[in-house]
Parts: sequence; structure tokens; C-alpha cells
Amino acid sequence: MNKPQTVDEYLESFPEEAARRLAELRQLSRTHVPQADEGLKWGNPAYSLDGTIMFIFAGYQQHANFVFTPSTLDAFSAELAGFQTGKGSIKLPYSGPVPAELLGRMMAHRIREFREDGVLWM
Repeated sequence: MNKPQTVDEYLESFPEEAARRLAELRQLSRTHVPQADEGLKWGNPAYSLDGTIMFIFAGYQQHANFVFTPSTLDAFSAELAGFQTGKGSIKLPYSGPVPAELLGRMMAHRIREFREDGVLWM
């Protein structure tokens, strides 16, 4: 199979359960940051403003990762205590609900830190 060239192709490359969750993350991203450019970076859906990545999500066999800057993750560390996290990533098992409200606030924080503080990508 060829590497996906679009976000639609990326989503279609996953089994149904994963594709549904990734589509939910895509819709959440478009809702909260409609002005962002959507594309693939490193093979994963990425959302950018003025050429700078704001966040990325990626699908895996049992979970999705939503990736922000480490500074965004740090700002919400207390609320993320129940999630497995990495340098800037949040692991979202397909078996659980998407923390849409929390991710929405994290997206808003990421946009603010970019616009007001000049925080670029990692």
C-alpha cells in the first residue's frame, strides 16, 4: 500500500474503530481551529498556522496520540494525570471517550502561546 497523501487517505488506512476515533479528532481540530491549514507532517495529520505546526495526531493499533508542544502539555499536567503522556503527547485509547473539552482548551492554549509568546514547534 502506498503512503497516504491526504488526511482522508490517512484515515481510510485504519480499521473502522480507529478510523472513527481519528475522524473525531480531525473534526475536533477543525472545530476549534478552523483557520488552521490541514496536512500531513511525518505521515500524520497536522494543523498549522502561518507555517508553524500547532498540533498533530497519529493513529496506532490500540490508541491515538495527540501531540502538542511540551509547554502546552505542562500547562495542563494536573488535568492529564489520568492519561499516559510523553514529551508532548497524550495517549488516547480507542476504548475510551475523547476528552473533547480538555483537548479544546489545550488547542486554545497552544494557539495563544504561539500568537502571544512566540512558542514554535518542538
